[in-house]
Amino acid sequence: MAMAILWTGMVVLSLVFGLLNGRMEAVSSAALTGAGSAIQLCLSMAGVLCLWSGVMEIMNRCGLSAKLAHAFRPLLRVLLPNASRDDETLSAVSANVSANLLGLGNAATPLGIQAARRMARGLEGVASDELCLLVVLNTASIQIIPTTIASVRAVAGASSPFDILPAVWLSSVLSVSAGLTMAKVLAFFGRRRI
Repeated sequence: MAMAILWTGMVVLSLVFGLLNGRMEAVSSAALTGAGSAIQLCLSMAGVLCLWSGVMEIMNRCGLSAKLAHAFRPLLRVLLPNASRDDETLSAVSANVSANLLGLGNAATPLGIQAARRMARGLEGVASDELCLLVVLNTASIQIIPTTIASVRAVAGASSPFDILPAVWLSSVLSVSAGLTMAKVLAFFGRRRI
């Protein structure tokens, strides 16, 4: 609902300022050009997303993603001790982290939702510290291969879409570290307040 209000407000403000400045033709031209560019980007991205979804499916079938998820289980058992008691929840969290690691946010989202639903059982509408930690891990994920960003760069005409890897690695490690630290600090102070 908030996004609908925001977008409607931006369109209305554009129309009002276009009318006041006598530049309605420029506003309509920009709207049509922007719509065409959005369609072109979506169609270009569809091919790249299909490619990486196919790569993920191959990884699933050959067992590579399961091995990658299995490698994360010891770390996840330390970070999420309650969630690791349920094998299905831990499996969903591991798969979510693995998909995010490969930069496949579209594939990671359903796994993250599945894990969050399993972790939210019995909480009666109040998120636990571990559920908040899962959201942090999912949102500020470490990415070894940022496929979605590289896809957008390739569609936009970048000659080397993966030349951003060092910056992505550094920023994702820093964001996950900051997120985990703040989640732990806020969980500690939340327990002390109760």
